Amino acid sequence: MMGPLFYSPDDDRLGSVAGRDEGEGTVVDLGGRTDGMYLRATVSAGRIGTLFVFAAAAFGLLAARSFYLQVWSGAKFGSLAQSNSVRTVRAEAARGIIFDTRGEPLVRNAPSFAVSVTGADLPQDASRLVAVSSTLARYGISSDEWQSALTASKRTPFEAVPIANRLSHEQAISLTVESARLPGITVDVSTRRDYLPDRPAPQSLAHVLGYVGKISDTEFDELSSSGYHLNDRIGKSGLESTLETVLRGRPGYKEIEVDAFGRERRIVSVEQPKNGTNVMLTIDAEAQAALERSLRNGLAMARKTKGVAIAMDPRDGSVIAMASLPAYDPNVWSGGISTEDYSRLVNDPDRPLYQRAVSGQYPSGSTFKPVVAIAALAEGIITPKTSIMSTGGIWYLKKWFFPDWKAGGHGATNVYKAIAESVNTFFYTIGGGTDAFKGLGPDKIAEYAARFGFGKKTGIEEPGEADGLIPTPAWKEETRGQEWFIGDTYHMAIGQGDVLVTPIQMASMNASIANGGTVWKPHLVKATYDPVSKSWNDIKPQKAIENPDLQSEVKILQAAMRQTVTAGSARSLMSVPVAVAGKTGTAQFASDKPTHAWFIGFAPAEAPTVAVTVLIEEGGEGSSVAVPVAKEFLNWYFGNR
Repeated sequence: MMGPLFYSPDDDRLGSVAGRDEGEGTVVDLGGRTDGMYLRATVSAGRIGTLFVFAAAAFGLLAARSFYLQVWSGAKFGSLAQSNSVRTVRAEAARGIIFDTRGEPLVRNAPSFAVSVTGADLPQDASRLVAVSSTLARYGISSDEWQSALTASKRTPFEAVPIANRLSHEQAISLTVESARLPGITVDVSTRRDYLPDRPAPQSLAHVLGYVGKISDTEFDELSSSGYHLNDRIGKSGLESTLETVLRGRPGYKEIEVDAFGRERRIVSVEQPKNGTNVMLTIDAEAQAALERSLRNGLAMARKTKGVAIAMDPRDGSVIAMASLPAYDPNVWSGGISTEDYSRLVNDPDRPLYQRAVSGQYPSGSTFKPVVAIAALAEGIITPKTSIMSTGGIWYLKKWFFPDWKAGGHGATNVYKAIAESVNTFFYTIGGGTDAFKGLGPDKIAEYAARFGFGKKTGIEEPGEADGLIPTPAWKEETRGQEWFIGDTYHMAIGQGDVLVTPIQMASMNASIANGGTVWKPHLVKATYDPVSKSWNDIKPQKAIENPDLQSEVKILQAAMRQTVTAGSARSLMSVPVAVAGKTGTAQFASDKPTHAWFIGFAPAEAPTVAVTVLIEEGGEGSSVAVPVAKEFLNWYFGNR
């Protein structure tokens, strides 16, 4: 306990010697004598020690906290502090332009106005956030878009997160004025990806080109290590997706100093963006429009809505035009698609977002027969002179009957007539055999199908390509646990049963017969632009499969397919101004639905420059539904190209 500060020199309890130990405490002289008085204080020795310990502990805690803040977490807190005054703004790189084969632009980067949110500048009060949301709603920004941007802004609080990219000029001016009372909301000049500008739009090009959209969380997790940012827009489908790394370019950066309200005060540093690479396609936009028009007319005639048409150059595998219907307008994605538009597209029973040309898998029907004929010729099962009698079908072991499409049959049939009139009995026999005739068997059919590209992806520059299916006994046992029967072979030989092909595979096979047996990798990209040399660098076409040992057999098939037009199921093509060769197909896939209608063909027959493949889903007979589509397009093509 502290004693009195002033004492009399006559006080017997303390005595008169400063600093003398009296047992209870210590007498301390605090100033010497003053007018006969000592100024002294008493403190317990134990309490002084306790005070010293407390002081040391407090000093230690302060030192530790200082070390944590300045050394251990210095970089972190320094970065946060810096973010409050200096922010990094990404400068968007111009995405590469896509041109058609004649140099016409199919897309462009159009200026637009975007509204963004910076999380760090938003008000913390919930009611004020609701007010911001209500204001943005007047500009067509949905609650879902606002909430999505808010979530993203929490991950990058000091960077602007785009909410929408579709403001009109008037809306941008109005919202810019209002943003003065909307902390965290900014309006900026941006770019919008416009598709098929300044031309009547062949909508089917949407599947070829694809579209761009905001990167998803899953995509960001996969691509962040490659320099992608949470606010990036990336290719979502079509060539925009497969050519993403070519078209994207490299973003630039601008460091700016901001005030307490997040407003720019000065630019600290700038790194300019590097624009994406321009790309030229093999697609001819005018031919695309003509092919789409022909396909639409064919669908209307058949009263159907779904189909595919592909035109390919058989000399190198270049895709001249590729139409898949129904399609969609890719521009609905440019400024951020609305919830209503997206719901309409994904819930449409005709699936307009589905790229049937590369992802659709269909029974091929009789368009598969040329492969079986080539295999039988190559394996010595038949010669060009071999004749098989068609009487309306074939019996197996006098127990199972497999009919021809023509009641009563076609009579004596060689390979030319079999292709021209699509005689099932001929292909049952050479494919599966009879008691008196040895056929190819399923494994040989599968082997030759693979030699023409069936059963695997072609490698075309489109996402979502399907493999198709060429069944074998081993496949059936493995996948179904079932035995292979002779009926399976008969069905396989006419392109039915479990045979599935994609339209692009069929187009590739069609082109290979046209050119003499070489299977080119179908391709859409012709060249890329070099800004340094200011020239186009051609992409060399690739041969996927070469069949030099099948040239004589393929030549026989070329003649047989020409007979399809002169005397068979595609006589209407005789009116085309050049000689056409082809094969019709009618593919059954369900007992309660109409058949798919197919046609494959090429022209001029003697030196083909274009090969055409047509599929009308549930269209009926290939000769009456698919052939007119090819006819209309070929008339346009040889009248304009």
